Amino acid sequence: MCGRYYIEDRKASGGRKDIRPSEPAEVLCGDGKRLISEQMIWGFPRPEGKGLLINARAESALERKSFRDSVLHRRCAIPAKGFYEWNPYKEKFTYERQDSLRLFLAGCYDLFEGRKRFVILTTGANASVSPVHSRMPLILEPGEVRQWVLEDAETEKFLRKIPVQLRAETEYEQLRLF
Repeated sequence: MCGRYYIEDRKASGGRKDIRPSEPAEVLCGDGKRLISEQMIWGFPRPEGKGLLINARAESALERKSFRDSVLHRRCAIPAKGFYEWNPYKEKFTYERQDSLRLFLAGCYDLFEGRKRFVILTTGANASVSPVHSRMPLILEPGEVRQWVLEDAETEKFLRKIPVQLRAETEYEQLRLF
């Protein structure tokens, strides 16, 4: 599951700024007619009060009380340069689009104690991510962002979408003899 993503940030060292759960980030949402950018916190408070829900499974989000209304009526897109996943050996892999400098993660948001908070929708990993992890963010094509955010009628179609293939990189990979 997506536990960290990063954005391009000219002020951050190396041009990247990691966004972690519980931190604020710029997301694209709608005002009914157009896309707008708003700062929201990553993660819904858990119903039992401890920790955060940072991801929602696209396949079952409409069945879950925690996410249903948000997915149906309060969708957002999170612009990112890429995201990280860790394999069972705790090796970190970075994923980015091969054809663009930015990708858009599908999400939804809600209001908690007067603050807007978002979660990232995840789906089964495609061939580029599955060697490392079984899940990945639901990725929108740039031309789909407006439709995802503003058009309720298309929601279920997007929840079944298979994300684009991504480029994977790692700083190192431990060699194994067995």
